[in-house]
Amino acid sequence: MKRDIAGIILAGGQSRRMGGGDKSLLPLGSGSVLDQLVSRFAPQVELLALSANGDPARFSRFGLPVLADTVTGFAGPLAGILTGLEWAVANTACKAIVSAAGDTPFLPLDLVARLAAAADRHPDSIAVACSAGKRHPTFALWPLACRDALRYFLVDEDIRRVSAFIDRHGCVEVEFPVPQSAGVDPFFNINEPDDLVSAERLLQSMKP
Repeated sequence: MKRDIAGIILAGGQSRRMGGGDKSLLPLGSGSVLDQLVSRFAPQVELLALSANGDPARFSRFGLPVLADTVTGFAGPLAGILTGLEWAVANTACKAIVSAAGDTPFLPLDLVARLAAAADRHPDSIAVACSAGKRHPTFALWPLACRDALRYFLVDEDIRRVSAFIDRHGCVEVEFPVPQSAGVDPFFNINEPDDLVSAERLLQSMKP
């Protein structure tokens, strides 16, 4: 557990390709996508919260803070990240947050440790996860000090691309290996119904 880092699960997407609703609450294994994600993410951070709009009661059984966007309108994942930063400043003693997409049930068990190590070597930078030459901008460590710049970027400039802010602020990329055999891609995400079928198969293959 990193005692100076909070985790934010970005669960506020509109899930159009899944027919709407909360992808994170779709059934997976003996629970849901979110159960699987929380089981892997929560042990890595001091505190964990959900970024989601709408009725928070639908997540009540998880016992996690549910953070509605502090930016009006559906402004995408950057709004959830900004809300997470502002929540952490007001409610925790943490120095940074790590964000993760809510539709990725197999995130790396060393995600926070490796992002934090990179951030320690590059102070004030955003540490962002990569794999197979691809950046995963919603999987990143965000220093709390970037929140004012992020609010200006999102609200005053009305720019919503996560990668655009990362590039402007400055970042260090952290490469995570993708298994070459029958392993699970740690950043596999659920966008369409077939992806949920694949996730179930992958989850079963991971059981001893």
